[in-house]
Amino acid sequence: QVQLVESGGGSVEPGRSLKLSCSGAGYEVGDHCMAWFRQAPGKEREWVASIDLYTSYEDSVKGRATIYKDDADNILYLEMNSLKPEDSAMYYCAADLRQCTLASYLWQAFTYHGQGTQVTVSS
Repeated sequence: QVQLVESGGGSVEPGRSLKLSCSGAGYEVGDHCMAWFRQAPGKEREWVASIDLYTSYEDSVKGRATIYKDDADNILYLEMNSLKPEDSAMYYCAADLRQCTLASYLWQAFTYHGQGTQVTVSS
């Protein structure tokens, strides 16, 4: 049974950095499509970034976020720099059993989903 577990969230001041991790017990990271999503209170869950052989980023995090995998440790990461208050949200990872498709910005397109880690950016 696949279980995705996120960690690394916390409370930080604007301008600081965070590195989120997603470990996938029972799931082989490899070249499969994996992604990060986030959901702020009162807002829809939104896609942040995805990775298979390539990476893609939502416009508001482009240049501030890096998504990457550690195949040896089977972990997905999201590093975010220059954090803004509007980055505050619950961050979730998602994983699929194939490479990314045009639908890979949709939460429901993924086979596996994590429970989330909270990121709060405030002074």
